[in-house]
Amino acid sequence: MKAGISEIILQDLSLEEFFARSARAGYEVVELCLGGKCPLQLSTKDRLIPEIARLSQAYRLPVASLVQWQCTGNLLAGGEEQRIGIEQTCEGLEIARQTGAKASLHTLGELSPDLYYGEAYENAVASLKKIAGTAEKTGVALAVEFVWNGFLFSPLEMKRLLEDVGSEWVGFYFDPGNMAIFQYPHHWVRALGKHIKAMHMKDWEGHVLDGSWRTVSAGNVLEGQWTALLEGKVNFALLMAELRAAGYAGPLINEVEVALAPIERTARDIKRIRNW
Repeated sequence: MKAGISEIILQDLSLEEFFARSARAGYEVVELCLGGKCPLQLSTKDRLIPEIARLSQAYRLPVASLVQWQCTGNLLAGGEEQRIGIEQTCEGLEIARQTGAKASLHTLGELSPDLYYGEAYENAVASLKKIAGTAEKTGVALAVEFVWNGFLFSPLEMKRLLEDVGSEWVGFYFDPGNMAIFQYPHHWVRALGKHIKAMHMKDWEGHVLDGSWRTVSAGNVLEGQWTALLEGKVNFALLMAELRAAGYAGPLINEVEVALAPIERTARDIKRIRNW
């Protein structure tokens, strides 16, 4: 399991600065972003992909994954939004291939008052089945991340979605901090182990789970916060045991905001955790 860092937390840097700082901090792979405030955009890809290859080689930092932030479509919706989402996602997979990435993070899209949950689920499965062929052709797995978009809150539901899609090229992007608010992240590993394609490293401290289920208000959730690794509720020892049992050998990618911990410290924490 290689220690990596995501461009998500260093969006204001140039590509050269990002690779240089990541190498100095002791990382072994990187995660790039397509879209957002990052340099790699649809409009800059032809110019920057050769530069990414040069920097990756110069700093000995392979690109492990690519975050798809360029999408304006919605894989949960039907009609034109779905069509655009599929087209953009497939384009993102091709760009990921050109950077050398083996996985590409996607959050699927959003629900709305008139887009019902069951319909969104059916649309997601249909969308991912169409995308799976491009994922296989490019050799880049599309990895679905659980985020706070009101969709797929259970590890068994995520597992069902991936099994309904039925492709080894569509899997799960695991971020333990995202579900530590509601559940125990190591439970997700046991349920989804073979489907995990890549992993963010984040931690969370809050009051939703205090060792037992209880009723909480929205205020309790809002009182929680991200933390440096090993300072929150995520049990990384149990997490690593489950990851090893599942045979996971992919990257462990830093997504801890630099205001919470310097990237050098998080690199050391990741390397410590991976040896547990």
